[in-house]
Amino acid sequence: MRKICFLTLLLGVSASALHAEFKAGAAVIDITPPKLPVLVNGGMLSRYVDKINTRVNARAIVATDGKTQIAIVVADSCMMSRDVLDDAKKMASAKTGIPADRMLISATHAHSAPASMGCLGTDADPAYVPFLKEKLVEAIAAAQAELKPARIGFAKADAAEFTALRQWIRRPDKLAEDPFGNLSVRANMHAGAKWDDAVGESGPEDPDLSLISIQTKDGKPLAVLANFSMHYFGDKDISADYFGLFSEGLQQRIDPQGKMVGIMSHGCSGDIYRVDYKVPAEQRPKPTIDEYTQGLLDIAMNAYAGIQYRDNVDVAMAEKRMTLKYRVPDKQRLEWAQRIMAEVGDRIPKTTPEVYAREQILLHEKQQTEIVVQALRIGDIGIATTPNETYAITGLKIKAASPLPHNMVIELANGGDGYIPPPEMHAWGGYNTWAARSAGLEVMAEPKITQAAIGLLETVSQAPRKPWVLGAGPATKAVVDLKPVAYWRLNEFTGPVAADETKNHRDAAYEGGVAYYLDGPHSDKFCENAVNRAPHFVSGRLCSQMSGISENYSVSMWIWNGMPNDGRDFCGWFYSRDHNHGVSAYGEHLGIGGKSGNTGKLVFQAASGPVAGKTELPRWTWQHVVLVREVDMVRVYLNGVLEIEVKVPRVNVPSVFFGGRSDNENNWEGRLDEIAVFDRALGAEEIAKLGVK
Repeated sequence: MRKICFLTLLLGVSASALHAEFKAGAAVIDITPPKLPVLVNGGMLSRYVDKINTRVNARAIVATDGKTQIAIVVADSCMMSRDVLDDAKKMASAKTGIPADRMLISATHAHSAPASMGCLGTDADPAYVPFLKEKLVEAIAAAQAELKPARIGFAKADAAEFTALRQWIRRPDKLAEDPFGNLSVRANMHAGAKWDDAVGESGPEDPDLSLISIQTKDGKPLAVLANFSMHYFGDKDISADYFGLFSEGLQQRIDPQGKMVGIMSHGCSGDIYRVDYKVPAEQRPKPTIDEYTQGLLDIAMNAYAGIQYRDNVDVAMAEKRMTLKYRVPDKQRLEWAQRIMAEVGDRIPKTTPEVYAREQILLHEKQQTEIVVQALRIGDIGIATTPNETYAITGLKIKAASPLPHNMVIELANGGDGYIPPPEMHAWGGYNTWAARSAGLEVMAEPKITQAAIGLLETVSQAPRKPWVLGAGPATKAVVDLKPVAYWRLNEFTGPVAADETKNHRDAAYEGGVAYYLDGPHSDKFCENAVNRAPHFVSGRLCSQMSGISENYSVSMWIWNGMPNDGRDFCGWFYSRDHNHGVSAYGEHLGIGGKSGNTGKLVFQAASGPVAGKTELPRWTWQHVVLVREVDMVRVYLNGVLEIEVKVPRVNVPSVFFGGRSDNENNWEGRLDEIAVFDRALGAEEIAKLGVK
C-alpha cells in the first residue's frame, strides 16, 4: 500500500484518478441575435448595430471523471452579468443535472457583440438577454450529449509580440482631467502613444498563450481551450473579434473535416492591448485582424504539436461567493450627479459626464454586490477565474502561487464586475478607476479576489500554494559573492516590504506611488530562465536604514529613467541618504540633471553643492550605477567607468531612500532594480564584477 501511495505522489496523480474514467464532450451553439438592430456593449455611449460581420457563438466543454461533472462555456460577448449567468446556470442544471456551482461561463470581451449587461452608456438589450440564456443552456446540454472517453494535455507558448501594456503612467506635470472635472489622471489607457506625456508602463504583460487540448482516447481531437491576455482587436458591426477567428482557425488547422471545437478564452487583459507603445509610432506593426489572428495561430500550433496526453485524470471544482462594496459617491459628487441627471431626464446620456453622473446614482443605489470566484482542476491542470477585467499582474500572481504545474486564468467569468486595478493604482486615476459599474468595486477588491482564487486552487488541488521565488542567475550570484550587507532584488508583486536577499534581515519598505513587477535589467544574467522584475517609482520611494554603516560603504543599483531628460528642471533623484522630510548639510543625494543644467547626466549633491558626470544617459535604458564612499571621498561609477569624484563631508545619517530624495523633491520617475549595499569601499575590479557584459 505504501508503494502505491508513493508512486501516486511521484506521478502527481490523485488516488481517485487511478480509478477514474475521464470523459469529455464539446459543442458550438450560435448566439447571433435573431432580431436586428441590437444594442452593443464596448463604447462609452449607447449604440445600436443592424449588420452582422461574423456570427457570434457560445462554445462549451463538459468533462467528468465519473464522480464530478463540470461545464466550461466561453461566449462571444463583451460581458455578462452574474444575474443573467446565475439564471442560465439554474436552467442548465435543471436540464443536465450538472450542479450550478460546477459551471464556468465567461465572456470573450468582444466589443462588437450584443449587449447582455448594462455598462456605462449602454443598457442590456431586453430582447437579446432571454435568447442568450436559452442558448447558454443549449450549449451545455449539447456538450454533455457528446461525452465520450477522453484524454487531456496542456501546452504554453510565448506570444509576447502579440500583447502589450495599454496602461501607461503620465508625467507628474502632464495630468489629465477626469469626468468629474479634476486633474487626477496620473495613469490611463494609451498614454504611451504620446511619449512626451508618459514615463512608462504601469505593469507587466502576460505573454502566455496557453492551450488545454482534449482528444478521444484514440487521439481524435475533441476541443482545444486557449487562453491569452489581449483586450480585443476591434472589428465592425456584430462580430466575434479575434476570439472567434482564432477559435475557428484552431478547428480548421487541427480538424478541418471534423467537429473539433476551438475556443479562445479571455486572459487577464484589463491593462493590455495589442499595440506596443515602446516601439516608435512609425515602426509599429499595423496588422489586419486576420493577420493578427493567423500569427497567433502559428504560435499556438507549434505548441500544440508537442502536447502529451493523459487519460487517468480526475476532476475537481470549487466556487466562492463574496460580497464586495462599491466605491459610492460622497455627498458632493452625488449632488453633482443628481443635478446633471435632472437635466438629462428620461433620455439616454449623450456625454461622458452624463454617463458618469448616471453611474454615481446607480452605485449609490446598489451600495454593494455579490461576485463569484472559481477554480477547477482536471488532472494537473488548473483554471482560476475572476469576474472582472483583471490586470495582467493579477493573473501572474495567481499562476505563480498555484500549487498546480499548469494553469490559466479566465477573466470576465460568472459575471462582469468591472476593472479591478491593484490597490496602489487607484491613486493614479484614469478610466479603469473611475467609479462606475465598469470599475466600481472597493479599492481592496483585487487582493481579495486574488487570494480567493489562489485559495480555491489550493482546495481543488489539496495542496498549499507555492512560494514565489525568482531564480538566481550569474549576475545575481556575482552580487552575493561580494557579500553585501543588504541586497534588494525588488521582484515583489506588491508592497510594502522589499525583501533583503542576504541573511542580515535589512528589509526595506516601499512608500508612496510604486508600480510592481515590470521588466528589469538583463533577465538572461539575473534570472536565466525567467524575466527579471523591477518596480517603477511613481514619485514613491524605497526606505531603509544603514545603521552601523558610516565611513566606508558602497551602493550598487540599476536605474531606468522614465522622464525626458529635459522634461523638468531636475530630472529626478534616485538615491538619498539624509534625514526624512528635509535636506541637511550632512546628507548626500544622487540623481539625473534636467533642463536647468547637466541635462541627462549624473548629479551628486552634498553640502559643497552639485557635481555632475560627463555622460548623458539615454531615456528608457538600464544603466548600472555604483556610489562608493571612502570617509570623505565619493566616487560614482556609470557602467563600470568613473564619472564623478569629489571630496565632501562625512555622512552619519542612518536613513536611506531609493527612488526619491529625503525631502520628496523631484522624486524618481522610473525603475530601479538589484540594489546592493556593501559595508566597505568597493574597488574598480569588484565594481566590474557587478556589471553585466
